[in-house]
Amino acid sequence: MEDPFCVVVTGQSLITHDIRHVHDERFAEVIGFLRQGDVVFTNFESTILGKHGGWPTKGKYFGYSKAEMLDALKAIGFNALALANNHAFDLGPCGVLSTLEEVEARSFLYAGIGNDETDAAIPGRRRLGGRKVTLLAVDAGPGPANMYAADRTPLRPARPGVNRLNTLRKVCVPDGHFRRLARLGADLRSSELELTNYAQPEDPPAVASGTEINFYGTIFAQAAGFGRRIEVDPQSAATHLSAIRQASARGDFIVAYLHHHHWEPGWQEVPLWVQAFARTCVDAGADLFVSHGAPVLQAVEIYKGAPIFYGLGNFLFHVHPDETEWDPPEVWQSIVAACRYDAGGGLHAIDLLPVVIGGDGQAGSATNRLVPVAAPESMARDILAGFAIRSRAFGTEIAVSGHSATIALSGARKFG
Repeated sequence: MEDPFCVVVTGQSLITHDIRHVHDERFAEVIGFLRQGDVVFTNFESTILGKHGGWPTKGKYFGYSKAEMLDALKAIGFNALALANNHAFDLGPCGVLSTLEEVEARSFLYAGIGNDETDAAIPGRRRLGGRKVTLLAVDAGPGPANMYAADRTPLRPARPGVNRLNTLRKVCVPDGHFRRLARLGADLRSSELELTNYAQPEDPPAVASGTEINFYGTIFAQAAGFGRRIEVDPQSAATHLSAIRQASARGDFIVAYLHHHHWEPGWQEVPLWVQAFARTCVDAGADLFVSHGAPVLQAVEIYKGAPIFYGLGNFLFHVHPDETEWDPPEVWQSIVAACRYDAGGGLHAIDLLPVVIGGDGQAGSATNRLVPVAAPESMARDILAGFAIRSRAFGTEIAVSGHSATIALSGARKFG
């Protein structure tokens, strides 16, 4: 029999300021909650400016971190990092190389970027808390093709980058509109010279066939009404699911991670394609599924005895003060979850700590919102109440008691 095992998961960590100097009782409470975990996991929502240098690959929402930020994460308890996200390529391949070196130097369990596509797809694996733990991390975009890692070919060198879960974003249009788009096809085509100079190898041709029209990556699908549909590429998914199955066959504890920005109009809603992909990962052997992207707390589902955290929002969120789109209070509120496994490897409870970045989670200067603190009682109850309502839609009952909560489980599957 093994010792009991605890995995603590948080919202994403966009960290650009060293937080080790912060002394606050409610922040200390959060740190204490983190440190009970054998695995303490977050998404490192950044890239490192290190010895390989780098340059900005985009305009707005560009950012990077100094290597000391990884020391700050380690100091408060983190030992496992997902690196697959939309900021991982903000400094280009140079930032990817620096990030890889710096996380490895600090002995983090990590996954999600690599020197090429093959390397980026390899899950991280380390012994933590007496267990072999495997971490798979993927990003589903949408993002430019060149942010994703690519293998060497006879005509092209390898490209360091992000581990990709290929998805297709389709615009659904009713029949009459679809026929008119098909007739416009020739007028919407780019010139051959433009394609020769700017096309990427994986760009699809602009063709119209059957019930879909593809204008160089913008896919229109014939449907009953207007809308948007996200589809996961089966071959891409199969590659990642195979890695999960291999780790499961070894008896590892497996964390599967997804980052994406295909958000619903109501950003606390969970996209249907994410639900399907998460459950498929669990079916393949994942013991825990975590997702970030939409910067808000979504829901948790217990599927076949495995927790699926569809969106944990933010844990550290050092954004520029001028980015007013992050003003809504729900952006600054989340939970930290401690998943507790018994000596036999079965999940028996998940304890939830509501947190708020800064002091009150209301609109104000982002520079004052350096760290998450335990939410005040009234706010904690509101955070948990909303989380419970959203999770109930997935069959998850959360026992809220005052300003804390627990998900009690029995008969859950065992790992290992």
